[in-house]
Amino acid sequence: MSLCFAPCPRCQAEEQPAGGGFVPSDMLLSPQQSYSGSILQPACSPAAPSQLGYVDGFDEEPPLLEELGINFEHIWQKTLTVLNPMKPADGSIMNETDLTGPMVFCLALGATLLMAGKVHFGYVYGMSAIGCLAMHALLNLMSSQGVSHGCVASVLGYCLLPMVLLSSAAVLFSLQGTPGTVLALFIIGWCSLSASKIFTSALAMEGQQLLIAYPCALLYGLFALLTVF
Repeated sequence: MSLCFAPCPRCQAEEQPAGGGFVPSDMLLSPQQSYSGSILQPACSPAAPSQLGYVDGFDEEPPLLEELGINFEHIWQKTLTVLNPMKPADGSIMNETDLTGPMVFCLALGATLLMAGKVHFGYVYGMSAIGCLAMHALLNLMSSQGVSHGCVASVLGYCLLPMVLLSSAAVLFSLQGTPGTVLALFIIGWCSLSASKIFTSALAMEGQQLLIAYPCALLYGLFALLTVF
């Protein structure tokens, strides 16, 4: 009986690992060969993302604020339009559904009323919601082209900014008197004039600004009553 002491390819092909699995002879390393790679770094570099057909789209995505519909330039332009009632309104910008500014102004109105010792957050948001629904129905009857709830809420909310100035003045001194009444009437006219101007420009309702200003004055008069009394 002959014994095989030297390793030969035939013996290596017949040997099996300890786990009992069969390993082909072409996968076994010969004594002259040695593994030159690294365990943590493969010998062959992976294909580039461009070769795999993958395109990184993070650079092409719009900013998060733009996806949420928040445009600070348009917010600033709307604020300037409200502060200057004689400035012509841009109908393309005013027709956007932007609720960022209105929410901030409603919160500012409630905060200034709270500083004056009046907790009227519920009244502010309640009257705002009812007023938006009423103005939406009225504008749809008066305008040839329809208007959305978001557009009405956006315009009425932005035009609430002068009322925030009135409530800020109520923190410093009392408005229950002749000067306070005159100031409140001036603010009501300011708010209603700005809102009617924006609605007229956005909905192409030339010659109907006074008809729109009247219900707006009634709505902002309620906010003035909350501020003065």
